[in-house]
Amino acid sequence: MRITVTIDHVGDGDVKPPILLDEEVEPEHLQDRHSAEQLMQRLGWAVASGAERERIAAAL
Repeated sequence: MRITVTIDHVGDGDVKPPILLDEEVEPEHLQDRHSAEQLMQRLGWAVASGAERERIAAAL
């Protein structure tokens, strides 16, 4: 399985949104607390980055 985070479509319909996180995830990655916390940290960074990019794009 993959987790992919992109920003919502903003602007030109021909431009694909940037991929902020694209990671393969297996159940084993969630079986120990340390690995699960690292995955959630990376996901949080991607979501925060996407929110900031959307805020900037909306202001333009």
